[in-house]
Amino acid sequence: MEMSMISIRNLRKEYANVTPLRRVSAEIKKGEVISVIGPSGTGKSTLLRCINLLETPTQGEIVVDGVTVTDRKRGDPKSRVNLVRRKMGMVFQSFNLFAHKTIIENIMMGQVDLLGRSRQEAYDRGMELLRTIGLADKALAYPDELSGGQKQRAAIARTVAMEPEIILFDEPTSALDPTMVGEVLSVIRRLAGQGMTMMIVTHEMKFARDVSTRIFYMDEGEIYEDGTPEQIFEHPKRERTRIFVRQLKVLHLEGISPDFDFLAFMTQLEEFGRKQQLSQRQIYAMQLVAEEVLMQKLLPAAEKGRKRGITLDVEYSEQENQAQMRFAYGGTSFHPFGREDDLSGRMIKGMCKGMEHKFADGENTFVINI
Repeated sequence: MEMSMISIRNLRKEYANVTPLRRVSAEIKKGEVISVIGPSGTGKSTLLRCINLLETPTQGEIVVDGVTVTDRKRGDPKSRVNLVRRKMGMVFQSFNLFAHKTIIENIMMGQVDLLGRSRQEAYDRGMELLRTIGLADKALAYPDELSGGQKQRAAIARTVAMEPEIILFDEPTSALDPTMVGEVLSVIRRLAGQGMTMMIVTHEMKFARDVSTRIFYMDEGEIYEDGTPEQIFEHPKRERTRIFVRQLKVLHLEGISPDFDFLAFMTQLEEFGRKQQLSQRQIYAMQLVAEEVLMQKLLPAAEKGRKRGITLDVEYSEQENQAQMRFAYGGTSFHPFGREDDLSGRMIKGMCKGMEHKFADGENTFVINI
């Protein structure tokens, strides 16, 4: 049986007013890529910081390659921390680059100070890594001269240069503009393809599904469910996991009236699309459909008292790479684009994969697939 690289046993972390980790046990084996997902405030980042000993667990054990690094009675505390830091790299959401040093100097420092490499060896390795992530031309730049995505790529290169056995990523894209997320995720994908052992706290669900071998779904301070990406996202066994996954895939809006905040909803719709990693064309199509159906058709009818109780569900199917917008409203039968000469209807039909209207028992359902 393959020995675990890291064993976590009954881990607990308490602060004065909160207990982010209540009872966490897990085994991490070489070559695994584990994404840690779940609602905010459920201990995901605290778990990584405890594994790396940036935080001292209140109770429980962490065993790294057979050494119990949380055993306060065993050896010098500094040596236990050094063992962990040699084996684990950490990539933070805030980059943590030294602002007064160039990018190549940031990458060289740890190699020289901790690995004992010569400056030339450290420089050569740093430039090799910068070339692989497309930042060789930024070697002599300072962090403030780089975009957020470039800073995070440089931070990953600095971590890889230390040749860790496992890399911990603490929400590596959460501080980035949406346009920069893809460039960082592509670097992490490449590391996964090379067999690097990784543990990633992330809100990028499509990425987590694509790149991971296992998913930890955390809730209320514990690993509530542990399984393959397919199990967690498509066939979750436990109720809170099902609720979380359902919320990821569906944007629900009810009580839509003529005075609702349409601009805020359009922003919400774009954020939903980006979380699902939809293309810009798909996001634009959803926004156009929302504008045409709601603002041009249903809400004017509602103002005249002919439509009531408008709700909208936007659901994304990763398997089909398709977004579905489902409008429901009461009143008499009404197809928003029922007329052949309707200009809006012709425009929407040109952008969607299909539309359908149903009416039964005084309720309309209008569905558009994008």
